[in-house]
Amino acid sequence: MTTEQAAQAQLAQPAQVEQVRRFNRAVAERVGVLHDRYLGGTRPYGQARLLWEIGERLGDAGTHDVRSVRDRLGLDSGYVSRLLRALERDGLVTVEAHPRDRRVRTVRLTEAGREERAQLDDRSDALAASLLDPLDSRQRDRLTAAMAEVERLLTASVVSLEVLDPGHPDAEQCLRSYAAELRELFDGGFDPGNSLLPDPGELRAPRGLFLVARLHGEPVGCGGLKLPPGAPAEIKRLWVRPSTRGLGLARRLLSELEERAVRHGSDLVRLDTNKALEAATRLYRSSGYTEVPAFNDEPYAHHWFEKRLISETRTR
Repeated sequence: MTTEQAAQAQLAQPAQVEQVRRFNRAVAERVGVLHDRYLGGTRPYGQARLLWEIGERLGDAGTHDVRSVRDRLGLDSGYVSRLLRALERDGLVTVEAHPRDRRVRTVRLTEAGREERAQLDDRSDALAASLLDPLDSRQRDRLTAAMAEVERLLTASVVSLEVLDPGHPDAEQCLRSYAAELRELFDGGFDPGNSLLPDPGELRAPRGLFLVARLHGEPVGCGGLKLPPGAPAEIKRLWVRPSTRGLGLARRLLSELEERAVRHGSDLVRLDTNKALEAATRLYRSSGYTEVPAFNDEPYAHHWFEKRLISETRTR
């Protein structure tokens, strides 16, 4: 458990913890993961789930990096290796070294594996229907809506935040995606060379930091913090991948950057934004930021905001 996860765990109340445990027991019993042969097949849940995931994440030529599958499921490498050996022994998958990098293992489904995965899909559909069929239409709507909300919140709970060097591949991937999205959104496009975006050195200690959010091992968001001596902290390059919006990740990144600013002795944080970024503007206003006169010459900015942090730190 990371320090961040430990801090979050301290916030959970006993009644909430007990509710989560009851929910986990009910789901495990109802979906059949307690049985040695999941969905009436020939293998336990772990093997079946891995087989399904390999088929779900088909890449070029029907293969994937074993590590990406492992990260997606959040499993230990040793356990995944044992599951793969069992599936390979049964002729359902083929595990090989990557042709361009022998250190990387790839996995693909065999014809028998694709057939068994199709059977898993059919049986999973039948199980889902068996959960819904006893309910009336109103109850089905309530259950599926509740499931969607639970899925969203559980997904949000597994996003991790880490300070990385701006030159790290995950950081660079986020920054490229950030710039590409701004080019699509801004009137007249977006050229990083014309912006006052900080150079990488301004987002490295002690002059700043760069935060990256990951979901299942994949970078899905970022935010930079400039910490100029004798001046307010400044938040830059706050971005969340479109496919992960709605998880509260932008607000979480913003809050974490504010916390980091406080730890470095800042009592005021600033940021600017473009008029096309309406969701970002709403986020800043709802997070306590006040619009102020322009404090820089950023050509892509239409709104400038600041937030006083010291009163919040005194009340913690």
